[in-house]
This record gives sequence, structure tokens and C-alpha cells, in this order.
Amino acid sequence: MAPEPVVPDAPTRIRDPLLTQEWLDLAFVHWAVDPDAVAPLLPSGTVPDTHEGLTYVGLVAFRMHKVGWLRLPGIPYLGSFPETNVRLYSVDAHGRRGVVFRSMDASRLIPVVFGRLGFQLPYLWSRMSVRTEGRTVDYTSSRRWPGPRGAYSRLRVERGERVEEPTELEHFLTARWGLHNAFFGTAVHLPNEHPRWPLYRAELVACEENLLAAAGLPTPQEAPVSVLYSPGVPVRLGRPSRSAPTVPHPRGPSR
Repeated sequence: MAPEPVVPDAPTRIRDPLLTQEWLDLAFVHWAVDPDAVAPLLPSGTVPDTHEGLTYVGLVAFRMHKVGWLRLPGIPYLGSFPETNVRLYSVDAHGRRGVVFRSMDASRLIPVVFGRLGFQLPYLWSRMSVRTEGRTVDYTSSRRWPGPRGAYSRLRVERGERVEEPTELEHFLTARWGLHNAFFGTAVHLPNEHPRWPLYRAELVACEENLLAAAGLPTPQEAPVSVLYSPGVPVRLGRPSRSAPTVPHPRGPSR
């Protein structure tokens, strides 16, 4: 099945969310990669999603805020923490686009353990901080458990002008309405819904990291092709559904 169109607004409303949360102070840093280089890293039943023949590796740093179950209020302390993700871009046999997380560093141990055991997501416990001064945001991360211990990232971005009309690539990288994950031997799709991203172009002032290498990805040799900042959005996550077990590799660019 052809991939669904890339749309800036959530295609479906999640009326009975499994989880609610806010994603705040996000830095989106992306590098282009050959789809064949990352295809073996995706769950069975998915292939790399592409834009003009390329796929992307994302390093996304942000603050998770007030994670809540169902319609219950979000939890102030345990549900609020810095997080930094390494992610890839995927599509399944139903045409559903999504992201695949290769690592999810977070600073609260209990959510890390729950994410690993309950959802089989690659959560990792790290020392982390997010500090804002004017238009500049600093994100730091140093891994504690389970490893590789000491894997780190230090990012500094400077927010620029508001993006009034995102490019096709900027929509492709940010308007992702679900995630794909291997769950007890099968690929599942977990949908999400949130308002349209408020986006700002940003300058990557500093970037020192080995999270991509720790996630099995090649270390970037060139500057990122896209750096964006967003103050954030409230998010609702739906219930997972299975992806088809096999899917043909797409031919040509997907949009």
C-alpha cells in the first residue's frame, strides 16, 4: 500500500487516549542517510520512509511534561523529565508513516523501567538537563543504565525566526502521527495526536554526541540538513495496533 500523505495536522482524533503528555522545548536535528543503511535497524513489517529518495536520522532533545494515564491528570514529578531520542523514519504495509526509536534517554528511572517493560521501548536512564537563556537552549545527557554507560550528548541551539510555511521536508520530519515498535516479536503502530507544530528555524551552535554510534548508526560526517526548534505541544497517544508482518521496499521517492 502506498504511504499515506504527509499532512501537518493529525489525520485522526484520539478520543480515548492511552497516555497524555506535553513535549516542550524541542530541538530537532536531522541528517540524511541512505535508506539501505538503516533498513536492517527497523522492526519487521516496516521499511524506511523516504523523501526524494533519502531517509533521515533524527536527534531530538526536549522536556517531557506531566505524563498521565487515560484521562487522569499528568504526574508533576515522575511524569516530567528531560529526554533525548535517536529516531528513524518508517512506513508499514498499511501505509502508516511513523518513527522508530533507536534510543530514548530519560532522567527518571521509574518511567524508564516502565517504558522498557511495559512497551518494550529502548528507554535508558541518564543524567540530563535542559537550560534556556533567551533564544539559546542547552541540552545535556550522560547515560547511566543499562549502557553503553557514559554515552552522551551536548547540544546547544539558538532559536531563529518563526517558520510561517514549513517546507515539504520540514513537514516530513516533524508531522509524524505514530511510532512503530517491535513488541513481543511483532511490529505495532502506536498513534499520536497533537496540534500543528509551532516551528522555528534554529542554528546548531554546538553538538558533541555519541548517541548515534551507540544506537548502531554511523557518526555524521557532515552538518545536519535540518535544525528546528519548537516550544512544544500537548500530546495524546492512542492504543497500539499490529503492523503487517512483511512489506515491499518502496520504489522511488515517497511523499
